[in-house]
Parts: sequence; structure tokens; C-alpha cells
Amino acid sequence: MNDAFAGFVTSLALIVAIGSQNAFVLRQGIMREHVLPLVVFCALSDALLILAGVAGGGALVQQYPVVLEVARIGGTVFLAAYALFAARRALRPAALLPLDAPGLSLPAALATCFGFTFLNPHVYLDTVVLLGAVATQRGEAGRWWFGLGAASASLCWFAALGFGARLLRPVFARPLAWQVLDGIIGATMATLALVVWFGQGGVPPGV
Repeated sequence: MNDAFAGFVTSLALIVAIGSQNAFVLRQGIMREHVLPLVVFCALSDALLILAGVAGGGALVQQYPVVLEVARIGGTVFLAAYALFAARRALRPAALLPLDAPGLSLPAALATCFGFTFLNPHVYLDTVVLLGAVATQRGEAGRWWFGLGAASASLCWFAALGFGARLLRPVFARPLAWQVLDGIIGATMATLALVVWFGQGGVPPGV
């Protein structure tokens, strides 16, 4: 169980940060829109990537850096586009939807979350490479317990973020709050796009 706890804590330290995926889940959680499917998608995606790292996929990613290069280019475009959309919402308060108004469809929300997850080079570095490398140091049996703990941390975090966001709904009953949130999201996405694009050697450092 020490291995599982170590995996839980290590994973939590990596994912509890302001990032594109977290910001999107937070916004959808405030809207109460497709929260369960998005939480499940994010948790399963992380579990799949962590499993790949524990199984030795980190060495494969390092051997074929083209994977990270494709993610770097695609991620930059995707993040920059979303930053523009968020900035547009922040600058046009009249276009803001009420809390209970329909927004993204489920396929659109999942597609957006897919982009934030798999077009982000950091996710491969954090889950497949870093967590995979730490897991292999814990022995044959220990690495799988480590991976289970890491995947559990991801599930707990996204569930707390998505379902806990509804506590902020009273605050976001005002258009100004949405302007501030979308302004922060837009700035975060734009910053991440620059970090991804200008990462050293095409492989951006972890954030």
C-alpha cells in the first residue's frame, strides 16, 4: 500500500495545477454541463496513459520524439484557438449565456476535452515518462500498485473539480464573474500555447 500511496501523492502533485484541461472541466462544472462524462473521460485518459508509462511506454516515447512534436504543434494551435474564444467571451458580456442555458453538446464537449488531453505534450511527459520512470523504480509488483494509486488520484481530482465547481454557481450568477473567469482562462491558454511552442528542443518543460 505504500507504493499505491506514493503513486497517489506523486500524481496529485502533478495534476493539481492551473492547466487547460482543469480550466475546461472547472468551467463545465460551474455550468453543470456534461460533468460526469467529462470526469470519466479525463480519469480514464489519465489511467490509460499512466498504465502505458508503468508498462514501459516512457522509453518508447523518448525513442520516438515525433509523438511529442506532433502534440506540440497540434496543441499550440488548439490552445491558441481556445484562448481566442475565451477572450472573445470575456470582451463581449452580452454574449454570455445564463447558467442554465444550453452550451456545448456532449460530443463537442468530449472532443474539446480530447484536444486538451492528447494534444498536450505535458500529459505524455508527466504521465507516461515521469510517472512511468518513478513506477519502474518500485519493483515489478510495486510499480503496478504505484500506477493504481496514481490513477486513483486523477479520478479523485477530476471528480472534486467537476462536481465541486457547482459550489461556485452563486458567484457566477453575475456576468462580471464570467468575464473574469474567461479572461483568466484565455490568459492561461495563451500562456500554455507559448510554453508548448517554445519548449526547449521541441519538448516543453513540465508545468
